[in-house]
Amino acid sequence: MHPETHLALHHLHVADLRAADLRAEADAHRLAVQAKRPHAIRTRLGWTLVEVGLRLASPGPALAH
Repeated sequence: MHPETHLALHHLHVADLRAADLRAEADAHRLAVQAKRPHAIRTRLGWTLVEVGLRLASPGPALAH
């Protein structure tokens, strides 16, 4: 095999490996983003419960009889 042909095949192989690495990294990122979504919902629900609790615990306006 000619050295330049061997070098060209090596570059193609390295490019394929790099592309596979990038795809794997993108998949991992996508999964990480999806895993964070329930956390955001829990956080929003938690702060809503805190707000409701504070409203219940604070004295309201005096009722006129």
